[in-house]
Amino acid sequence: MDRTIPVIPIRDGIIFPNTDSVLTFGRPKSLAALESSFQGERIVCFVLQKNARLNDPSTEDLYEVGTLARIERMIRTNGEINAQVKGLARVKILSYEDHHSYLLAKVAELPDVLEDSAEVKALCNHLTAEFRKAMNLGKSADFLVFMNIMSDNSPSELADLIASVLDLKPTERQMLLEMTNVRGRLEKIAELLAREIKVLDLERKIASKTQERFEKGAREAMLRERLKTIKTELGKIGDEEDDETGEIKELLEKMKKAGMPEEVEEKARKEIKKLAQMNQFNPEAGYVRNYLEWLVGLPWSTESKDQDDIKEAEKILDEDHFGLSKAKERIVEYLAVRKLSGKMKGPILCFVGPPGVGKTSIGKSIARALGRKFVRVSLGGIRDEAEIRGHRRTYVGALPGRIIQGIKDAGTKNPVFMLDEIDKVGADFRGDPSSALLEALDPEQNNSFSDHYLEVAFDLSNVMFVTTANMLDTIPPALRDRLEIITFAGYTQDEKFTIAKNFLFKKLMESNGLSDKNIEITDNALKFVISHYTREAGVRNLERKLANIYRKVAKLIAEGKEEKVIVIDETVSKYLGPIKFSATLIEKKDEIGQSTGLAWTEAGGDILFIEVALMPGKGTLLLTGQLGDVMKESAQAALSYIRSRAHTFGIPDKTFQKTDIHVHVPEGAVPKDGPSAGLAITSAILSALTKTPIKRTVAMTGEVTLRGRALEIGGVKEKVIAAHRAGIKTVILPKENKKDLEELPKEVLKEVQFVFVSHMDEVLPVAFARPVGGSGSKEALSKNPQSVSLHMPKLQQID
Repeated sequence: MDRTIPVIPIRDGIIFPNTDSVLTFGRPKSLAALESSFQGERIVCFVLQKNARLNDPSTEDLYEVGTLARIERMIRTNGEINAQVKGLARVKILSYEDHHSYLLAKVAELPDVLEDSAEVKALCNHLTAEFRKAMNLGKSADFLVFMNIMSDNSPSELADLIASVLDLKPTERQMLLEMTNVRGRLEKIAELLAREIKVLDLERKIASKTQERFEKGAREAMLRERLKTIKTELGKIGDEEDDETGEIKELLEKMKKAGMPEEVEEKARKEIKKLAQMNQFNPEAGYVRNYLEWLVGLPWSTESKDQDDIKEAEKILDEDHFGLSKAKERIVEYLAVRKLSGKMKGPILCFVGPPGVGKTSIGKSIARALGRKFVRVSLGGIRDEAEIRGHRRTYVGALPGRIIQGIKDAGTKNPVFMLDEIDKVGADFRGDPSSALLEALDPEQNNSFSDHYLEVAFDLSNVMFVTTANMLDTIPPALRDRLEIITFAGYTQDEKFTIAKNFLFKKLMESNGLSDKNIEITDNALKFVISHYTREAGVRNLERKLANIYRKVAKLIAEGKEEKVIVIDETVSKYLGPIKFSATLIEKKDEIGQSTGLAWTEAGGDILFIEVALMPGKGTLLLTGQLGDVMKESAQAALSYIRSRAHTFGIPDKTFQKTDIHVHVPEGAVPKDGPSAGLAITSAILSALTKTPIKRTVAMTGEVTLRGRALEIGGVKEKVIAAHRAGIKTVILPKENKKDLEELPKEVLKEVQFVFVSHMDEVLPVAFARPVGGSGSKEALSKNPQSVSLHMPKLQQID
């Protein structure tokens, strides 16, 4: 039978039929509906909102099925109403009627569909038993509800009673409310009850395990306190032989075996005693334990025995690297002195040179030659001082610095310790790592190196520190002063050829699965690759090019197309494509207003061209090519020198007032700076003003003064090797740089003529293709500059 009754929306709960509930109402429409119903039949319809957040839901926001309920009791308090209600039946809302104060709807009861069968009875019995099991597992439910469920109920009542106490989502409760088939409802409730029992069982197991751990910890703590009390009564507190845990005994044994200095051992004993008195659940115990593990794990007295056989050490160094005689000689000297004196502080070496010349890899060879462990730490990009000296123990996750970590990893107190890329260390608000290195890299201080984490001194005096850098300019002066600088120059083409034949071929064969039976690269082909596909100081790019050839050959052999491949110079382009560089970089003919200079770069040496163009103007000097301030000043000094000697060179005075001079150094994207291009800039400007060509096979380097003097410059070895690589036949150098020829490879000395000058006047007859015009030029050209013969027999040769 249809009836019209007030409707009250409920946010997140459902009143099931046959159940009693106490609800609190505060929304105006709900209060009005309750008051109206309570004065009449006391019958209302409770309907679940689809969205619990809505304060004033419309009819579209309510479900169509609700619960018919009777208001048993009602209490008004502070604008709210607490009501005890009893669910009567399921109803379906047929339609809503207009009412200004609350919702009013026409509803029809939904009768239960019940079948009287043995299966339904079995389901009821099963639900009753499962609910009792859930209660035993700790499910919370009112005692009266439990008694109602356990009493004799109809299947429909049992289903509604159990559904009202299950831990369900609002949507799941609504689903059960809308199910009129009693058997289906019982089956669904059995499924939901089983799910809840699994959760309860899991919660109980977790609680049980937690309780067991707590009880065990409490019991151990109590026994530990009792034991301490007993020890105190017996007067044996502090006796490490009576320490109760194996961990403390193990730390004590490690401490005794470590061979610590006396002050370090005293510190370790204090920390072990502190750990023994701590509860294991004390957070600080973990920090102390970690600190002790570091302290006892360091090689305080363990060291490697150095190689005594000097000839064997030389053999090992020569096996791994070609050339690098200065570095090898320094290592052999160290071994010799240590062999004679019995003890010597570890040297602090710094290998400086362009990339790819073997600075890092020779560190491993040094360790092998000395019979020591090898540790490598890359410093590139490090900006935090704590990376070197460690963090204070007060910080969570604190660790020692990279140096102490490396020593522990090596397991000895005298490894070969390589600090790679020391010139790329940065600095910011966290400190300056290069300043932290001062103590470690000072032979007078590093016997008591202090790490912030250890808080005790560690002796680094036996460590052989080897640092590497591409340039010295970025290394702070105080740190540079502590380093023994060994310069690595770029390799000549003959040296690259030897390195490829003796080292790279074998390495690439193994990495590509080939052998001498599969591939052969002729000497001419190798020289062709070196001269036409690489232009570098080291051999990294050469190794990449050769690896390309080996991989392509490996593909041919794996596919069965070839059994053995012989690579000759005519077939190199088949594997590597068109040539990248011409055989020489010098110009094709002598040019007016263009000279060849020499430059030092991080990648070794290089040649650079100085171009000068003259234009009608007002005597302006225009400088382009991204030149630095020092190089710009060199150009201005060169022009001032030429103007002061204009009469000597036969240049009219009016030329400088009516001519703009443009000096350009090609490759404008590359920054250039330094005073060593002074001679080349002066020659190029003079060539343009006198229209005299400069010999294309002549290169020059040196600083020039306003009076034309040629001053000493640096980087001679790298510059001359670059000139030789580019096909230069004559190199002009300041006279003070004559001493630097001793470091040059012998093949360079054989193929390049060197002219040493002290004045710009001595450059002209060597560099210019014909005499420079002017009345005073004959005197200048009559000077005989110093020349060095091609063979240089008296100079020391560098292999």
